[in-house]
Parts: sequence; structure tokens; C-alpha cells
Amino acid sequence: MKDLSVILAFTRQDLIDRYSGSVLGGFWLLLMPLVNILIFTIVFSKIMGARLVMAGMPEGDYNYSLYLVSGLLAWHCFANTVTRITNVYQDKAGIIGKVSVSLTVLPIYLLLSESVIYLLSMLFFGVFIFWIDHPLGISLLALPVVFVLQSLIAYSLGLLFATLAVFIRDVRELVGIVFNVWFWLTPIVYVANILPDDWARLLSYNPVTFFVDAYRDIILLNQWPNGQFLFWAFMMGCALFILARYVHKRLQQDIRDFI
Repeated sequence: MKDLSVILAFTRQDLIDRYSGSVLGGFWLLLMPLVNILIFTIVFSKIMGARLVMAGMPEGDYNYSLYLVSGLLAWHCFANTVTRITNVYQDKAGIIGKVSVSLTVLPIYLLLSESVIYLLSMLFFGVFIFWIDHPLGISLLALPVVFVLQSLIAYSLGLLFATLAVFIRDVRELVGIVFNVWFWLTPIVYVANILPDDWARLLSYNPVTFFVDAYRDIILLNQWPNGQFLFWAFMMGCALFILARYVHKRLQQDIRDFI
């Protein structure tokens, strides 16, 4: 119970501290994703809109926007959660020894903070969906399930990288590079059918591709996400969590001494 109150306090403070003192305040939480969405929509809408139809997606003036935003918001939440958790022990080094909270539990405040931002972004996205009169079906009930599975994987990866980053400082820089490359290896901005067959086959090994497709099935196509994917995503999340906890448990005695 004490850990929970600390985590909630950290979450609240993180959301306040990000842009405290700025004129626009919390609007900065949404500005960068909105700018990215606007740029990608303007640059790619005509090209990718045609490709969506060729890929069997329904035709519509706003379908590329739905295709883009449903994947981009999820990606931002996933990438920000992992990268921020990777840095959590260095960022909180000054107070870790003063606050009685488990080092395993501590990164959860960043997961909650990024989840709040994702929820706010999705609310704005929902207003856009309502404005263009795009129908949403009962498959929307699967959206929290997909997000929870994504969050489990993001937290587990972040905890694993955060533990290693205490002892190998290059991990933090490496994670940033990996996520920059990973973004372009995921069909978020583009449609997979523009790629050569060999590259398209490579995407089938990218787990984030299946998460992005799941969001699009729900939002764009009004379909339930693939049940087999949900099962394997759950298994992957559990395996990563067990691995992260094992590594953390083996090294936790030394973490406080190294940070």
C-alpha cells in the first residue's frame, strides 16, 4: 500500500514537472504527436491512401489518417515507456536511497504517466473519429486488452534495460538508437505492400507490427484482433517479465551501490 501511494505521487509529479512553468502547459504533452501526425498526413496521405486500397483496406478520405494515428499514438506510448524506464535509476538516483520503495515497483510510475498521456491522446483521436463519422463497433472492447499486453511488454523491456544500464551505461544510448531504427522497421507511416517481398517478410518477425495491426483492426476495420496474436503477446510479455525480474533480482543488491 505504501509503494502504491509513492508510485501515484511520482506519477502525478511527473505529469506536473514535464512542462511546469511553460505557457502552454499540458498541451505540450500532445503537441509533438500532433505535429508528427500533421506532417506525415500531409506528406504521405495521397500515396499511402492509394496503397491502403490496394492492400484491401476500405476507401475513404480519412482512412490514411486513421491508419496513421492508431499506430503512431501506440508507438509513442510504447517507445517512450521503454526508453524512460531505461533511464529511471539514473534519473532518480538522488532520491532512491531516501524513499522506501521497491526498485522493481519504482518504474511503474513512468508506465502510468505514459498511459495517461496515451489516454488523453486517444480522447482527442476519438473526437476526430466522431467528427468524420467513422463507425466504431463492439470490437472496441478489445482495445484495453491490446494496450495492457503492450504495457506489460514495455514495462518488462524497460525494467531489463534499466537494470543493465546501471552497470553498462552504453545501454541507454543503444536503446535510443534501436528505437529510432525500430520505428522505420514498423509499418506505421507506410503500408507494408510498398516494400519488396524480402523486407515485407522481415516485418513478420517484428512484434510491434502485430500490435499496430491489432489497433487498426479495431479502429479502422471494426474487427476483433487476431486471437492467436493476443495469446502469443501474453506469453511473450510473461516471458520478458520473468526474465527482467530474474536479472533484476540477481543484480538488485548492487544497483544502489552503482547508481
